[in-house]
This record gives sequence, structure tokens and C-alpha cells, in this order.
Amino acid sequence: MTVQHLQIPLTQVGQRLDLVVASLAEISRSQAKLFIRRGHVLVDGTPQKASYPVRSGEVIEISPPLSPPTTATPEDIPLDILYEDDSLAAINKPPGMVVHPAPGQWQGTVVNALLAYWRWHVEEASLRPGIVHRLDKDTSGVLLVAKNQTALEALAEQFKSRQVRKTYRAVVVGCLPQRKGEIAFPIGRHPQDRKKMSIHARKSRPAVSRYEVLESCRSVSFVQLFPKTGRTHQLRVHLAALNHPIIGDGLYGSRRMEKMLPSEIRHFPRQALHAQAIEFMHPQDRTVVTIQAPYPADFAGLLLELSSVWE
Repeated sequence: MTVQHLQIPLTQVGQRLDLVVASLAEISRSQAKLFIRRGHVLVDGTPQKASYPVRSGEVIEISPPLSPPTTATPEDIPLDILYEDDSLAAINKPPGMVVHPAPGQWQGTVVNALLAYWRWHVEEASLRPGIVHRLDKDTSGVLLVAKNQTALEALAEQFKSRQVRKTYRAVVVGCLPQRKGEIAFPIGRHPQDRKKMSIHARKSRPAVSRYEVLESCRSVSFVQLFPKTGRTHQLRVHLAALNHPIIGDGLYGSRRMEKMLPSEIRHFPRQALHAQAIEFMHPQDRTVVTIQAPYPADFAGLLLELSSVWE
């Protein structure tokens, strides 16, 4: 679809903008709403809401978004490399950085940065070269990346067979009932909200997480986490299911529970979750490798704020 300038027919004057756009552009109403919400529809040069009633003589301009790329492109973005050899690298991913290009984030990802850093030539239709596993956008910490197909396949098999040991650290709301424990709720797609995962999904898969409380007070705890499985959002979902969501988690947190927190940490801007360490077998010489990632500044600052309140 190219840019279109469409005059409002008299028969459609007074109708909602989304209905008119869907009719004139011959697209679905949901697609029309998406175009309007993302600013790709103007009425006489001005953005309007989907519910806007169109008027006689107005001109609708529709500028659809560009088609998404099929191949990742290099970008000169600094990376914190924790470890690197001929087979793989480990990166300390900062919070706010997406791992690979996907809808909503086609640039500025770890993959874009790696392509420039390694000067890789990427085959067509490849958006995640070298990516073995992922971290959520706002989760910081260690991320493994393979540098060749042999390493990629070997590491992928270790993740699949649960031979990779991952350690996370998080700050959560409240005081957990035990110093150590295991959470074993199955996880699947949320039945109403497709952006979320849930322990109440219609179709779930087994998920197991172990935890250990490192520090705690009445309203907040600092925990170490060991996921045995690798479900999407697993640690965030499991902790929220225990009524101890990770602070700053806008997707699984609770505003009511956030009021329990000390005022100085109540508005932490992301989920306070850090991938602290990863242990795996090197795909080339089969030795056990352990890599740790230092805390980013915001997480370290959060722990410093809490250092005076631990029991």
C-alpha cells in the first residue's frame, strides 16, 4: 500500500474514522485502528482518534508503516563483553536493550550491535544470528551468543536438555515464607492478555524455579533464583503467583502491593531482575565455564538504598 489521500464520501460523513479508513483503504477495522494509533493516519494533516467523526470535505491521508526488515543490519552500539573466544561470547546486557529485532523493535538490539562488532555478513531472512537464549528487554545481565553454527547447535542442545545453570538475582515485594523453596506452577499464555504469561493458562507447560532469600525485611526481599526450565517470563510469573512480584514489574506487579515498599524504591523504573551468572559446558573443549555479570548502576543503587533496612 502506498500513501493515499482520500476525500470523505458524503455517504460516510459523521462515521467513525476507523470505519471510514477501513472502508476506503480496503483493510480490516483492527488494522485501521492500528494505523491510526501509530500516527499513520491524518485528517486534514492532523492526527485524530479512531472514534473521531469525519466531516464533509475533509481529506484523509494514510501513510502505512514500512514493511518490517527480514535481515538484521549492523549498528555501531557499544557492548559490554564479559568473555569472548573463537566459539562464543558473553555479553552483559543492559536494561532496556532488546536481544534481537522483532515487531516493535527492529533496531538498537544486541544483534544489531554484534553484527557491527564482529563485522558479520548475515544471510537473508536472519534476524537473530548467534542467539542461543534471550533475556527480557528490561532484565539485565549475562547473555550467551554463539559465533558459529557448531557452537550454536551445541549450546542450544545444552539449553534444551537443561544442562545450563542460570542464576538470577531480584528484589521482590514482601518477605517470602521460607528462606529456600521451589515454585513449580506450569506456565502458558494468559487466557485474556496475550502479552502476558500465566499459571492459569488453558495450555500450560511445566515450569520449575528454585529460590533462596539473601536478605529481607518486612516489606521487601533480595532473592537468588535458579530457573530449572526456561519458559517466557518464568521468574516474573512464578514470583507474582506467590504474591511476591518483582518490584518495578509493570506487567506482573501490583500497585496495591507496591504501597508496602519503602518510598525511596517504590518507583523503580523496571523489573529489578538481573541475570547474575551462567554455567555451561564449552562446545569446543567440553570444560565447564562460569561467567558472572556485575550489576548495572540502577540495580546496584537499589541494593544500596536497601542496605540499611535488611533484618
